Amino acid sequence: MWEEITIMAYTSQIKDPRQQTMDSTIILDPTLLRAAQRIYRTYCMLHPRNAKRPYGIAIHRKSYRGQLIFRNNPILLPGECFVPTKQLEVEI
Repeated sequence: MWEEITIMAYTSQIKDPRQQTMDSTIILDPTLLRAAQRIYRTYCMLHPRNAKRPYGIAIHRKSYRGQLIFRNNPILLPGECFVPTKQLEVEI
């Protein structure tokens, strides 16, 4: 009399409460924000006609080394944080 029940869930439907949205504004260390702005400003000066706009910058909290992120959901390394482009443009 036992019936087998199959439940299917797509990964896009499953919400992880630990996952932060990339659109939320996070208050960062001012030095970290300035380093991210410098990286973004350099990219904009070197590629003024590039139509591809980054989503933001992944930057290490201690070394201030950063990398432009062109993907929607970046995977960060330990010690890194994500600074969205919206926050960089507001502060520049």
